[in-house]
Order: sequence, then structure tokens, then C-alpha cells
Amino acid sequence: MTNSTKKALLPLLAMLCCVTFLGAGTSWAKMSLFPAVGAAGTSALRVGISSLCLMAFWRPWRWKMPKEMIKPLILYGLSLGLMNLFFYLSIQSIPFGVALAIEFIGPLGVAILLSRKWVDFLWVCLAIVGLAMLIPIKTDQAALDKVGVIFALTAAFFWAVYIVFGKRISELHHGQSVPFGMLLAALVVVPVGFAQAGTALFSPNILLVAVCVAIISSALPISLEMLALQRVPAKTYGILVSMEPAVAALLAQVILHEHLTTSQWLAIGFIILASVGGALTSKSNTLQEANA
Repeated sequence: MTNSTKKALLPLLAMLCCVTFLGAGTSWAKMSLFPAVGAAGTSALRVGISSLCLMAFWRPWRWKMPKEMIKPLILYGLSLGLMNLFFYLSIQSIPFGVALAIEFIGPLGVAILLSRKWVDFLWVCLAIVGLAMLIPIKTDQAALDKVGVIFALTAAFFWAVYIVFGKRISELHHGQSVPFGMLLAALVVVPVGFAQAGTALFSPNILLVAVCVAIISSALPISLEMLALQRVPAKTYGILVSMEPAVAALLAQVILHEHLTTSQWLAIGFIILASVGGALTSKSNTLQEANA
């Protein structure tokens, strides 16, 4: 294998590992932490620990904060926290892969709004078809929990808001915006998690698992993502990220034994195809991960 081939494959491998670690970490969290501290408690631990790690590593107070960036930074952090909280609440009652596919409606919508090309009507239709196949309009056992779907759609909305305000603060060094954003997210999520789980959040066994989950689902993915972003075009990155719902569904099937129906797999496929199409035709990459 030549050096040029290795350089081309490295970012692709990095993104594959990124989505795999993210999916594995979230599946592990659902399996090991949900029974002990609940969805809100798990989200609080993940966001809180990630916030402490980022603040300690970057020390963002070293940079001066422009006054005009304070408001969008606050909205960025609040949307990040609410996105994480509602996503974890959603996977408490619906399959991980399905919830992630629904959540992708948020960044897909932003990508299409920024693009404004006639071809994007096709991606909207595909996303609507996929979403319609997932929304619980039937009464049989295959129907998804309605509350879980609402939580996933709410997470999708806050993901879109997170992207919009993330772009507004893009002038800031990422070593300043991401830690402060995660700190604000923690201020939103941690009180909710504490209200649900109480002092169980501080159990040594729980904290040990939570630290491992935070590393696997946050630290490793965001590091690999940065590696890939430096070496691949934005649209290629968007396409690779769009594979995440399928990877998550496969990992959840292995780790959590969450077996999806044929129609649910097909629905995820429609939403992934819409996300890939949106990434290909958008003016800029908006399918950014909130892995921090």
C-alpha cells in the first residue's frame, strides 16, 4: 500500500472509528447506567464529566471573550445540553438507531435550508417518508413509543439550533467555544439528572463507568473527528457522518439486543439517503457532530 493510499484511507478509518466509538459508548451507557441513574442521570454524568475534562484541558479563560459572542455562545451551550438530554430521554423508550435517525432530521433540515436547490426537495421527501414510517400511527407491538419519538424530534430541533449558533461562534477558537458550551450544557443537564438520580450519581462504581463512557462516546470520537476534518472535504465528512444511524442500529442490536423490523431498517435507510443527499448538495457542511 502506497503512502498516498494510506493518507486517503486514514481519515475514512478515523470517521468509521468515530461513529463506532460513539455508538458503542452510548449503547454501553444505556445498558449499564440507565438502570442505576436513569436517562437524565446518564446524560448529566456524560455532559458533566466531559465539561470538566474540556475545561481542564483547554483552560478557555485564557482567551478574551468578545461581548458580541456571549449571547450566541449561551444559546449554543443551552441547545447542546437540551439536545443531549432529550436524546438520552428518547433512547430510554425507543431503539438507539431509530432515535438517532429521527434526530438527523435536525441537521438535515439546516443543510437543506442553507442549500436552497430544487434537488433538495427530493431529500425532504425521502426524509418525510422515512419519518412517516417510524412515527407510531399503528397500535401493534412494532409501533414506537410516542413519547420517545417526541423526545427524539425535540433533540433534532435542538441539534439544528446547536448548528445555527455553532456557526455564529465559529470565529472563536474551538478550545474556547467547545469547553464553555459544554459547561453551559452541564448547567442545564446536571440539575435535571440530580433531580432524577440524587446522590446515586456520585457512587464510585457509577462514576467509574461514567468516566469510561465519556471517554468512549466523547473524547475519542471528537479527537478522531478532528483528525478526519483536517483531511477530507466537508461534503465527504457529511456523507460519512450520515452513516451513523445504521452503525448505531447495528451496535445496539449486538450490545442491547434491539432488533428492528424490516420497515424500521428501511426507514433508517431513507433518512440516511436523505442525509447523504443533503450533504452532497449543501453549500457547507452542517452535519456536525455533538460528540464533545
